[in-house]
Amino acid sequence: MSFSAPRKQTLFILSLVILWYTSNIGVLLLNKYLLSNYGFRFPIFLTMCHMSACAILSYFSIAFLKIVPLQPIKSKSQFFKIATLSAVFCGSVVGGNISLRYLPVSFNQAVGATTPFFTALFAYLMTLKREAWVTYAALVPVVAGVVIASGGEPGFHLYGFIMCISATAARAFKSVLQGILLSSEGEKLNSMNLMLYMSPIAVIVLLPAALVMEPNVLEVTLSLAKQHNFLWLLLLINSTMAYSANLLNFLVTKHTSALTLQVLGNAKGAVAVVISILLFRNPVTFIGIAGYTMTVMGVVAYGEAKRRFR
Repeated sequence: MSFSAPRKQTLFILSLVILWYTSNIGVLLLNKYLLSNYGFRFPIFLTMCHMSACAILSYFSIAFLKIVPLQPIKSKSQFFKIATLSAVFCGSVVGGNISLRYLPVSFNQAVGATTPFFTALFAYLMTLKREAWVTYAALVPVVAGVVIASGGEPGFHLYGFIMCISATAARAFKSVLQGILLSSEGEKLNSMNLMLYMSPIAVIVLLPAALVMEPNVLEVTLSLAKQHNFLWLLLLINSTMAYSANLLNFLVTKHTSALTLQVLGNAKGAVAVVISILLFRNPVTFIGIAGYTMTVMGVVAYGEAKRRFR
């Protein structure tokens, strides 16, 4: 049975989306399992493992597999801009991983869905770029939904919530900052090359941070590895999935569009919430579900308003 070219293309894109969902949700759930259920309480070291895998696999993908052409760094100025982005990115990932120690994945995703609010806020503060009032109005349910979900969350933890909000804000800040710092044609990098240069810098930043803030990480990790034979395998799979999520994010965008990616991303958050509830059995309330639903609907409305009034 032979497939026509359009059908082959559809199946290829569908496969990419499924793999993207699997890697994104997989790394999120594995992070939660390692940090909360497994006794591996080292979010900075875990992030360093992720960045190490991203550095090695990015180089392999670009230098040997030729997924994208290598874009060299052209100046010291460009390097310092990339280093700044890397530091902000580290903060967002570490903050997100710390929050997973204290919050259920479902609530973590609800808070993470407020990224468009922070993106719009930073875009206005840093570039004075204004959107149509309808676009800003769509952000009201985004924030209101999280407020409602917070009130109805049985597993609410203030420190975890602060870290999650901080991680979400840092993620949005990095997105806006990237647009400003690498805006000239000579400095623009595709996401794969940006990851290639950001990852080693992130490892250099995270290594001393892990040694100072998680001083017993090696001792406890080796002890856990003796008790649980699969610890190293879990860390390897987890780190590889972290890179795969970035690679597939790039490929899905390349073969569809940024708008499609946004829509799929909204759906991915909902899928992650359902799977996490089924796996970790964390209690949820009607108020919490209603709040998260309101946030997702607000994000969808924001995306649509931004597209129409661009």
